Amino acid sequence: MKSIEIDDDLYAFIASQTKHIGESASEILRRLLLPEDGEIKGASNASQPDESVQTTPAPVATATTAAASAQKAEAKPATKPVTKAAPKTTAAKAAVTKSAAAKSTPPAKAPVKKDVAAPVVTEIENHNKDDIVGMVSKDALSTFTKRVDQFLFILSAAHKLNSDTFENVKSIIGKNRTYFATSKEALLENGSSTNPKAIPDSPFWVVTNNNTAKKVNMLEQVLRTLGYQPDVVETVVSRFAPEGK
Repeated sequence: MKSIEIDDDLYAFIASQTKHIGESASEILRRLLLPEDGEIKGASNASQPDESVQTTPAPVATATTAAASAQKAEAKPATKPVTKAAPKTTAAKAAVTKSAAAKSTPPAKAPVKKDVAAPVVTEIENHNKDDIVGMVSKDALSTFTKRVDQFLFILSAAHKLNSDTFENVKSIIGKNRTYFATSKEALLENGSSTNPKAIPDSPFWVVTNNNTAKKVNMLEQVLRTLGYQPDVVETVVSRFAPEGK
């Protein structure tokens, strides 16, 4: 029995051709290289062992190439399902991502409408109060000897009962003249003869250099501006000037 040296890849190929446990390398080569009649192909006699040895690598190489091709052929189909499965995995991940995003995203809340404060109405609504009638009684007015002091007393009572809205009387003006202000200087701008006087117990001033009829007209406008009814206005004015305008 003779020994020969072969490359590692040839040895691996021979080993891969084993059909049953215990089969030797000689048996494998014999099965692969020799025909059923037991004679070596291309050998003329037993005296040419070198030729048989030299001719054997070709089939082995061919078999190796065939085996490698077979392995590549078998490997190629295996990669196709993986390639096709990739989009499905990506799609599945995308679906999961979208689902997670949908769950994590809180639903949009409806805008909350803030209560808007109603604008302040500067106009004074008419009211049914007659409180000023009780304060501006005939007895109270009789304590004043001067008409101008009675005039100031009525304005002071009106301010006391309507301090929150008395500011509106500043809108009462005459021709080129201001009747009410919060300072003496503001009224003196209309002339030094306006004779401004302070309305008692209030921050307001009023011009007083006018006759009784003009004072009556001013009182009427003040009471109407503060929202008093016509009958209340008439009662107060008649007590201030019983003789009329």
